[in-house]
Amino acid sequence: MLLATACGPDGGDKAGPGSDDGKPSAGATSSADTSVSTAVVSILPRDGATDVATTGALKVAASGGKLSSVVVKDDKGVAVPGAVSADGLGWTPADHLDTSTAYTVDAVAKDAKGRESDKHASFTTTVPKDTFVGFFTPEDGSTVGVGMEVYLHFNRPITDKKAVEGGLKVTASPAVAVAAKWNGDQDVYIRPQDYWAAGTKVTLSLNLNGVEGAPGVYGKQHKDVHFTVGRRQVSIVDAAKHSMTVYKDNKVLRTIPISSGAPEHTTYNGKMVISEKYIKTRMNGDTVGFGGEYDIPDVPHAMRLTNTGTFIHGNYWAAPSVFGNSNTSHGCVGLHDVRGAGDADTPAAWFYNHSLLGDVVQVVNSHDRTVQWYNGLNGWNLSWSEWNA
Repeated sequence: MLLATACGPDGGDKAGPGSDDGKPSAGATSSADTSVSTAVVSILPRDGATDVATTGALKVAASGGKLSSVVVKDDKGVAVPGAVSADGLGWTPADHLDTSTAYTVDAVAKDAKGRESDKHASFTTTVPKDTFVGFFTPEDGSTVGVGMEVYLHFNRPITDKKAVEGGLKVTASPAVAVAAKWNGDQDVYIRPQDYWAAGTKVTLSLNLNGVEGAPGVYGKQHKDVHFTVGRRQVSIVDAAKHSMTVYKDNKVLRTIPISSGAPEHTTYNGKMVISEKYIKTRMNGDTVGFGGEYDIPDVPHAMRLTNTGTFIHGNYWAAPSVFGNSNTSHGCVGLHDVRGAGDADTPAAWFYNHSLLGDVVQVVNSHDRTVQWYNGLNGWNLSWSEWNA
């Protein structure tokens, strides 16, 4: 504090020039508040740290004040989203960081008098021993049937399934709850409780960059996959009656004579989802445990129902009288067709042309067990409680 005193000729105290009340003159200025802010910013990890974990390691905090700004960027200048806590004392990233990446942190806090304190730090995240990716179904931009499950196969075994699930998000419009179920360490399936509603738009968001799926093994995927659910088509194959009724939007579209598995090679019961379509494909008994019993190079209008070789397909080698009257196959569902798949008027061609990946084909009254839920996209054979168990 500075005190100014004016002395007169007689040594007495008098007011200074231009003042008659002891107040500072118009040209005088008061000193700025230059005291240090009481706010202190702390950043973890420490400045210059290397081999930093991608999850849980980055934290910014303030004491003696509140955070007013936190900016975190990677080495490409891309900002890392995050949020300051409601009390202003902490900031955490909204998501995991990427591996092998340099980051900078610039944070500012203010104390109760508005005085600022700032801090800068930089660090580098861990270099993975290995990486993993997920191969997904269905394809981006596709239109599918109501039974389509979201399916991912990972190229490395996953031990921290919870962490990987956290990097997967499936959203739908109209909104519907979904749940994931694992089969082993590399396959995960995601579905709603019931079939998707026709017209639903679904997005699979893969945010696996920096997710540690197994010790030292990190994800390297950041992608959105969009697909649309088309009309509702569910076909019921009655193995005892040798017929299939096709329902479109819950109304009978057509009933078709079929031939399913012979007594020694019965067809699975249960709900099966079309996962692949081929105008023509080779079917060899050696690949599914039937030895040399058959090898047909040009099976027409073939649509896969299970991973183990169950198809619904055209059949040109059986007499037309077989369809609707007897079961003669090695477990597939056969429809009358012609060699070469060139006749659009055959029942097999009609069904192929009216089917989407994701359509449901349900077999009933076969003398066989229900298909396993993971043998194809066939999780609909589990109840919702079983799916979530």
